[in-house]
Amino acid sequence: MLTFMIRRSLMMIPQLLLLSIVIFVLAKAMPGDAVTGAFIGNPDASPEEMEKIRDKFGLDEPWYVQYGLWIGKAVQGDFGMSYVHQQPVTSLLGSRIANTVLLSFFTLVVTYLIAIPLGIIAGRWTDSWADKLIVTYNYFAFATPTFVFALLMLFLFSFVLGWFPTGGSVDIRVEEGTWDYVVSKVQHLVLPVLSGAILFTFGTIQYLRNDMIDTKLKDFVKLARAKGVPESKVYTRHILRNSLLPIAAFLGYEITGLIAGSVFIESIFSYPGIGQLFIQSISSRDFTVVTALVMISGAAAIVGTMLSDIILSMVDPRIRID
Repeated sequence: MLTFMIRRSLMMIPQLLLLSIVIFVLAKAMPGDAVTGAFIGNPDASPEEMEKIRDKFGLDEPWYVQYGLWIGKAVQGDFGMSYVHQQPVTSLLGSRIANTVLLSFFTLVVTYLIAIPLGIIAGRWTDSWADKLIVTYNYFAFATPTFVFALLMLFLFSFVLGWFPTGGSVDIRVEEGTWDYVVSKVQHLVLPVLSGAILFTFGTIQYLRNDMIDTKLKDFVKLARAKGVPESKVYTRHILRNSLLPIAAFLGYEITGLIAGSVFIESIFSYPGIGQLFIQSISSRDFTVVTALVMISGAAAIVGTMLSDIILSMVDPRIRID
């Protein structure tokens, strides 16, 4: 296990290096630059002033020179300066990463709380009215775009009913560290979490349902029934235990997908996370922030893959990672 983790960690280095080069080149190929984005709302800015700023930050250098300077600082944890926000990228990302991790964690928890029971019901009582209802729900969850559902949730529960805030991560009027602060955090999380979790359940439900249906036909299940094992134990000890393996294996991918998929949710609910910042940085051509966010997402994807392999080897004794 330790050898696998070390080997996978070393493999991350060339992968992240290649990813950084591709993203940096694509960012530089886009029209305009960070200075153009910073002064887009200031028509009085002269070309001479903008050129001085480019020269100050080295933005007029060839892309490979800029990349060399950037990657040299990035390996030390310094992703440069955000020209639009006028602060270091690491400082800018600090609270936003925490918000996105919080949102993704609770979305994952609620997703599993909904999906696993529904998948078990649909897999155990196949072709029953409950199974047909769950499958219908699954089709709707799969076909409904995230941004459409999130807008409907926002309109109904925030604007019409007024039950939840319309945006943000916490009420600016409450003091940090108080109970009111915690309550405000939870209130701002409810709608984004539910909007993501209700739609993200379709994959887990479908995997679990299909795997339980396949496992019911396996020889070891038939043998257990022939020996007179009670039906409840057949499902819990034989069918369900084996059917949960794909769910455990995809946990790392689920985490990565939630972080990447937070872009729409955060934008619609004005939730200050890395997804919303990513969209804003592209619009304002703040390439240092864009590159840092893509690198973080790439690292999360690689770590998520490794986490899935480790979890699978832990829950299935037949699999060993050396």
